[in-house]
Order: sequence, then structure tokens, then C-alpha cells
Amino acid sequence: MAEADFHAGFIAIAGRPNVGKSTLVNALVGHKVSIVTPKPQTTRRRVLGMKTTATAQLIFVDTPGLHTGEGRALNRAMNRSAFAAASEADLCVLVVEALQWEEEDAHALQRLGSLGSPLGLAINKVDKVRPKDRLLPFIEAMQARHDFSFVVPVSAQRRENLAELEKLLTQALPVSPMLFPAEQFTDQDETLRAAEFVREQLILALRQELPYSVAVQIEESVLDGSLLRLSATIWVEREGQKAIVIGGGGGLLKNVGRAARLEMEREFGRKVFLQLWVKVREDWADDERALASLGFEEG
Repeated sequence: MAEADFHAGFIAIAGRPNVGKSTLVNALVGHKVSIVTPKPQTTRRRVLGMKTTATAQLIFVDTPGLHTGEGRALNRAMNRSAFAAASEADLCVLVVEALQWEEEDAHALQRLGSLGSPLGLAINKVDKVRPKDRLLPFIEAMQARHDFSFVVPVSAQRRENLAELEKLLTQALPVSPMLFPAEQFTDQDETLRAAEFVREQLILALRQELPYSVAVQIEESVLDGSLLRLSATIWVEREGQKAIVIGGGGGLLKNVGRAARLEMEREFGRKVFLQLWVKVREDWADDERALASLGFEEG
């Protein structure tokens, strides 16, 4: 295809926590580039996911949920990361949940609308709406809130109407040559993805607030023939949290390690040997230097 007919650019997928942004990015890319759990604020950093077609290269930027609570340094870092990603993108897509409009949705719209760049709207989880005509008043109300470039109802979980969304995104991107190799689908290497797979399983295994007090860091990554050997540290903020993460007789940690290892093997296409250690770093989520050492963007 002639360069004049090819489109490429960055698309920030943004919105409040827990509206399905990461599920949508994974569905659009066709690979698991972001971890997904039922708990809000699972995504902590911006993650790139690329999809290259015959006519375009769509570079999706999955972002942490924009939220009003900034009591901890971690929350502030997540908000900075999300807003910076949206500021630098060629266009943004605000994701909201069908028939739901909350204070943090309004906050996200206000932040994204202030950028002045094209802003589309994806109304997610429409598969849960019965009957479907209940969507129409909600769509009209959303169109009245902002002059969106487009409004598309989708179900990321069931991959409904994603082809229409992809078509509209392609049309909105600037004419440009490819920005990444056609075969690349994420900017994360296996080390970063491995840490996220461990954290995903921790979030699923732990209850209440503890998942937000854990971070995962890969200390060693060695490719031994076809075997990937990984050693990871799980950081917690309190000694009592360490005991909870390990579990009685080490049971919870073993289950997390097994589930994370199996996920890595599926995604990486090779055998994985995984060692997990749990260590205490007091109040790491309130420490800007600790966040920087754990790979969070500084603002």
C-alpha cells in the first residue's frame, strides 16, 4: 500500500477505573498485553498494544483509571501516567460503562476534553443491557455531554462491534508510515509481562485492600535453552501482609506462583521456572523514590 494511504498513530484508551479499558485493548490487539481482574485500578502503568492491518497501524495506549482520590503517591503516579498518555496521543477514546455515569466519569471527561485532541466515546458492556433499546437515551445523554468524534457501543468481553470501532479509529489516525515492526504487538518485554502476570494472580487471590499494597519486581531472568528461569520479589508494606501473601504453609504463594507460571507458559510459548520471594518495604506506595525504583513514571 502507498504511504499516502496508510494510517498510524497512538490511541489512548482512558476513563475511570473498572470500565473495561484493558479488556478492550486486549480484544482490539488480539493479544493479552494488559492484565485484567474484576478489581479497580488493576492497571498501574501505561501499556502499548499494537495492531497492524493492511491499511493502518493502531497503537493502543492502555492507561490507569483516572480517579479523584490522590491520597497516596501511587494514586498520584497513576493519574499522572494516564493523563500524560492521553496528552501525547493522536486521539483518545473515553470508555464508559453502559447506563452508568459517575463522578469519576465526569472527572475523566473533563480532563480528556481539556486536551483539545480528537475524543471518541466507547460505551462498553452493552451485552449486559436488556432490552437493548434502553441504550438509546443513554447514548443521547452522552452525546449532549461533549462533541465526541464518534460514539460506539461495544462489548469488549464478547468482542461485539469492535470492527466498527477499529474502522472509525483508522479513519481518525493521521497518514503515517508504520511506527513499529508489523509483527510487534506490545512494548513490554517478557520481564515486565512476567511481573504483571504474578501481580494479576495476587490480585485475584487476595481480598479487600491488600492487592493495592503489593508490587512485583523481577530480580533475575535467564533463558536456559528453551526454559525461562525467573526470580521475582513481591513487595508488601507491612510484616503482617507478608504472612497473608505467603498463606498457611505457603499455600497461597504456591497457588499464585503456579497460576502465574502457567499463564506465562501460554503467553510466552516456552517452559518457565518461577521462584517467588515476599519482602517488606515499608509504605512503598507512599514513597516517590520507591515508586521510581519499581518502574513507575515520575511526574
